[in-house]
Amino acid sequence: MSRELEDLARRAALNLVNRRDFLGRAAALGVTAAGANALLASAVRAAGPVKGGHLKAGLQGGESTNSLDPALAASNVPFSVLRHFGETLVEVGPDNRLMPRLAEEFSSSPDAATWSFKIRKGVEFHNGKTLTAEDVLETMRRHSDENSKSGALGIMRGIKEMKASGDTFTVTLETPNADLPYLMADYHLVIQPGGGRDDPAAGVGTGPYVVEVNEPGVRHGFRRFANYWDDSRGHAETTEILVINDATARTSALQSGQVHMINRLEPKIVSLVKRVPGVQVRNVSGRGHYVFIMHCDTPPFANNDLRLALKYAINREEMVDKILRGYGGLGNDMPINAAYPLFDDTIPQRRYDPDKARFHYKKSGHDGSPIVLRTSDVAFPGAVDAAQLFQQSAAACGIPLEIKREPGDGYWSEVWNKQPFCASYWGGRPTQDQMYSTAYLSTADWNDTRFKNEEFDRLLLEARAELNETRRKELYSRMGRIVRDEGGLICPMFNDFIDATDARVQGWEKDPNGEMMNGFAMVKCWLA
Repeated sequence: MSRELEDLARRAALNLVNRRDFLGRAAALGVTAAGANALLASAVRAAGPVKGGHLKAGLQGGESTNSLDPALAASNVPFSVLRHFGETLVEVGPDNRLMPRLAEEFSSSPDAATWSFKIRKGVEFHNGKTLTAEDVLETMRRHSDENSKSGALGIMRGIKEMKASGDTFTVTLETPNADLPYLMADYHLVIQPGGGRDDPAAGVGTGPYVVEVNEPGVRHGFRRFANYWDDSRGHAETTEILVINDATARTSALQSGQVHMINRLEPKIVSLVKRVPGVQVRNVSGRGHYVFIMHCDTPPFANNDLRLALKYAINREEMVDKILRGYGGLGNDMPINAAYPLFDDTIPQRRYDPDKARFHYKKSGHDGSPIVLRTSDVAFPGAVDAAQLFQQSAAACGIPLEIKREPGDGYWSEVWNKQPFCASYWGGRPTQDQMYSTAYLSTADWNDTRFKNEEFDRLLLEARAELNETRRKELYSRMGRIVRDEGGLICPMFNDFIDATDARVQGWEKDPNGEMMNGFAMVKCWLA
């Protein structure tokens, strides 16, 4: 490779030379397009983040009913919107380690019952107000309020006292919890001025971008906040999210250059997209899982034999093979997999078993009428096909399923957590305590299976206070078995997060905590 071309690549990386001119000169020198792009990518990495420009994403998971209230975020687009304008006290990094954000440091008492967070100085809200510990206190109080309907309500249980003094926010727990800082990283707990009590949907935070356009279900636009405190984020001058729920349209938008990145690339077309020039597939395995959820308090699902019948009637291997195409693995009717450090791999893997399905179905006394399963393209990639596979495997067991396909707009507000049997997904959480507290604690607002089990709740609280990891693993194992054998969760598979970007997108890092770099892709990446 000539010195001339290397110099030209460095200048292109700094936007001093047009990318097209660079590629043209490379071709004239006999360099292949692949070689030229590799040289340019290397130069971009060496040059560091490029500031400015307009970064666009096409995302699945937006609805006309979406709100800017962090408490109500329940799908992919609101999640990404929160990452733009808001920040939490701490964050969980790609290596699952805690990183300070609005709290510059944190510590606990020896028994992990009291935690203190020192609030970063000099941080400004988008409305000009300076961040204080009082703002943190009021934010946490709002999410602890039953009326907030917060997705973080479950993890706020067990707090005995919260207070703000000077630049310190302190939490005292009913029982000790070594994972408390991880709970503070929950994306709902975006710190708002005054806790957001006056106007929780104002979209005002301390994040790298200010909300300029908010058209739920259509698009969201942002401009870099001039007084943002962290220069390592918010590289683009402006960003835009286009809500594109249709998978084909989303992929076409990336291929045509309408957007620079997309989420939820369907596994069945990954091999085709990988061949498209100028497009890069980004996938990472983690804690995300695709599920079918039953309300344990609603007939006919109030009968555990019927729940077991349906769990044995799903062919997990077939579903993983045909839906995930190798981008994921088997689920075991519990929300925990080997990505969690205290996972118990001795819990037997549930398999498709028509005989056991027939046994439990007969024992349930079900009248034989069709069992309605609601699904939608937005539930997870391939959800409609997965429901049809479930219908076929259940029919072979003598269990009649009726598939009802719901529209994407309104699915997360009118079907999920409302209808008694539907397809859904979870992105997972950094710790078992957080996952269980969010969705399986009896009193959790996001307990979408209506699972209420006194023994499980007791074990969860005991595990929080247990600082011995061996004993804690034992407790989590018992909890996993209870959910698996008595809960309303049918978890056939754990999915990879599969996103795709334009080759010009730089700064991407694999993050197993969630899709689109755990929602941070648009605030951490830049355009070369």
